[in-house]
Amino acid sequence: MLTLGGIAFDDAAALLRSYGLALQRVADDAPIPGSYWGDCEAGIIGTTVYARDDTPVHSLLHEACHLIVLPPERREWVHTDATDSVAEEDAVCVLQALLGDALPGVGRDRVLADMDAWGYTFRLGSARDYVERDADAAWAWLRAHGLVDGQGRLVPPPA
Repeated sequence: MLTLGGIAFDDAAALLRSYGLALQRVADDAPIPGSYWGDCEAGIIGTTVYARDDTPVHSLLHEACHLIVLPPERREWVHTDATDSVAEEDAVCVLQALLGDALPGVGRDRVLADMDAWGYTFRLGSARDYVERDADAAWAWLRAHGLVDGQGRLVPPPA
């Protein structure tokens, strides 16, 4: 499982910053603020994503995507659990794979494999099959919200 300690922190922080988010490194022996799952899983509070060096990159991206899909005015109210919307959760699962391609040394393939290793479950049996063959509604949601274009490529965040 690829962790934050296995990539350049500054690259991850810059990616999140481009979406108006902050990445806060948490000390190795400290609990992660705003972590829904606990242990080493990333946390979110407001516009900040919290992670330790042992936090899986897919977890960091997943929690960041929960904030990215929200309108900026809703982000400030988030603490630990961003949504109970199935449509948003599905969109987040696709978006986190796309953001993997935007992180040097990560890539979509690694994110999808780590999602499977972590235990995400999808109807077709794998994260890749979900994203490529079963996520039509999630892709439509991302297009409708201006996060991907008609070819399924990330739309750059507003400057």
